Formats: sequence, structure tokens, C-alpha cells
Amino acid sequence: MINFNVPPFTGKELDYIREAVERQKICGDGIFTKKCNEWLEQKTGTTKCLLTTSCTHAIELAALLCEIKPGDEVIMPSFTFVSTADAFVLRGATIVFIDIRPDTMNMDENLIEEAITDKTKAIVPVHYAGVACEMDKIMEIANKYNLFVVEDAAQGIMSTYKGKPLGTFGEFGCLSFHETKNYSMGEGGAILIRDEQYIEPAEIIREKGTDRSKFFRGQVDKYTWVNFGSSYLPSDMNAAYLYAQLELAEEINQSRITIWNRYYKNLNKLAEKGQIELPVVPDGCVHNGHMFYMKAKDISERTELINYLKTNEILSVFHYIPLHSATAGKKFGRFHGTDRYTTKESERLTRLPLYYGLTLEQADYISDKIIEFYQTRI
Repeated sequence: MINFNVPPFTGKELDYIREAVERQKICGDGIFTKKCNEWLEQKTGTTKCLLTTSCTHAIELAALLCEIKPGDEVIMPSFTFVSTADAFVLRGATIVFIDIRPDTMNMDENLIEEAITDKTKAIVPVHYAGVACEMDKIMEIANKYNLFVVEDAAQGIMSTYKGKPLGTFGEFGCLSFHETKNYSMGEGGAILIRDEQYIEPAEIIREKGTDRSKFFRGQVDKYTWVNFGSSYLPSDMNAAYLYAQLELAEEINQSRITIWNRYYKNLNKLAEKGQIELPVVPDGCVHNGHMFYMKAKDISERTELINYLKTNEILSVFHYIPLHSATAGKKFGRFHGTDRYTTKESERLTRLPLYYGLTLEQADYISDKIIEFYQTRI
């Protein structure tokens, strides 16, 4: 069976976990947490990076830093994972969903401005499949209306927009290191902070509302409870697992892009015949091979394809059920405008296996089976 996903493993993870244990410092902000933070700061050029227990918690931390309150409105796409919305719903905000672009499956930047009201507090672009939203337009709108931008870059590490890393445009960028992501610590994430004024508040919230970070830097002689907060610190053992992969980040990234390109080449003839649609990467966007998806004609054909691949020992999956159609989405948000593409396009999308270690031979076999499926439909 070819699994849909296999968590990345480079070989050094266990050595680094053992080192963390031997240092007798396995709680948060140990040596490997600091190494990961420094690596991410250097790679992205962000002012500050703080590793978190998940991307979900990174977005929650961002919502707290934005001072989201009951009655505020937050604009985002409906085609995203629940965590994107949950972080703001927990603060009492109303989620305003807008339609997506059918080419990239990202929020349609041209629909943002008309969704803004006097209650709007933030815009949350989601960089689907590691392909950037149109950040120039989004930042222009945010600056015009004095809105926060929180980038959900869960899938976006190593991707860029016009040469700049995703997660570094808005006030806050949120990364994921879940086991399904390009680099993994099992469960984990990070918040990227653009403006220096938010660093100390972020450290305090992340450290249960204390100024413990300042204490460890020798800036205060004791630490105390100074604000509200929670515990967003991952274990240093998790960070040790992640750091082994960050050391080989370029190799892992190139491996994924090679598989992505192989799929695209193999399946392009079906696309040229109009039988399927393939991903679009706009000019100025450099993606990270996070995901390869294709679009069938409709949900019925997609279901048949997924079942056909399964009978051939290949696990493929679909992705998000649009949030605005979910029970909680109806309770905590509203869809602004017309759902022209969100539901229709989400029902067509199929994700193919793609992970570090998948071979070109396996990618060819998967492609052959997809071609075989469509040959039976001529």
C-alpha cells in the first residue's frame, strides 16, 4: 500500500532527542527549541520566531496579540482547516468567509474590501498547498483600513511570494510542524512576529502570562505573573525531532518538488484533454511541494477515482469541507457574497500521496493508475 503521508525522518532525530534527555532539560525553551527558533528567523528573515505546541496555538497566540474581542469580525476563506477560524471564535469574533479563486484555491483578494465593515479587525490569508495568496493586494487593503494580517502559513514553509518568505508579510505568520507537514515534530508550530513591539507581549502570553523569558535573559531578578496567558511551549524533545529535519530542509524541499514536478509532467496530457485540472502556481510564487492535487469533473467522479486508487493500493484523500457549510461555521460566522467556487471546487479536489521518501517509481505508478482510470471513461 502506498500511504497518503509518511512523516519525515532523516536519521538524526533519535540522537537529538537523546541529547535533549541527557541534558536533563526536556521542557519548553531548551537548546533545541532555541536552535529551531534561530534557524527559522534566519531562513525567513522575520524579527522573532517562537516555537509553539501547534499551528493552532500559534494562531490563537496571534489572535490574543491582535486583541480580538467579542463583536469583532475576521475575514478569511471558508476553504481552510477549522483551526484558522477556531482561534478567533474563541475570542468571541464573528468569522466572515469569502469565496476563493478557482486557480489557487486561495482567498479571492478582490472580494476582501467589500466584506469589510466597521467591526472588521483582521484579515487571515491561508496559503493553500504552499502557494502564496496575493499578498501585495491584501497588505494594501489591510493598510488602507488599519487591519491586522495574520497569515495562516501552515503549509507554507520554504515558499515565497515575490522572493519573500510566506508568513512574513502580516504582523504575524503561523507555521505548522504537524506530522503531515514538510517538516515535523509530531505536533507543533511556530509564530513569526514581524514587529518588535509584539515580541515581549508574545513571550509573556506564551509563558503562562509571566515574564519568565526576561528572567532567563537576566533582565529581571525574578519572574512573576504580569498578564493573561497560557502554555504554548513545546517539549524540547519535540524540537529536537524537528531540528534534525531543518538541518536537511533544502534536501527535503527539493525531494518534494521533484515528486510534484513528476506528477505534473505525467498527468499533463489528461489536463490538456480537459479530463482533469492541475494546480496553478502564479508568477511570483515559489511553492514548496507541500501538496499535489488534481481536480476531477465533480464529486461523483472524485469518489470513483479515490476508490479506484484504493483498489490499486494507493491512498488518496480529499480536503476541507468548507467551513461555512459546517454546523459551527453557521453558528460562528457568515459567508459574504456568493459561493461561486468554494464548494464546487472543494468537491472536485483530490490529493495524491506526497512525502519525503516517496520514490519517482511510486509517483509513476500512481500516475499510471490515474491515467488508466480515465481511459476507462472515454
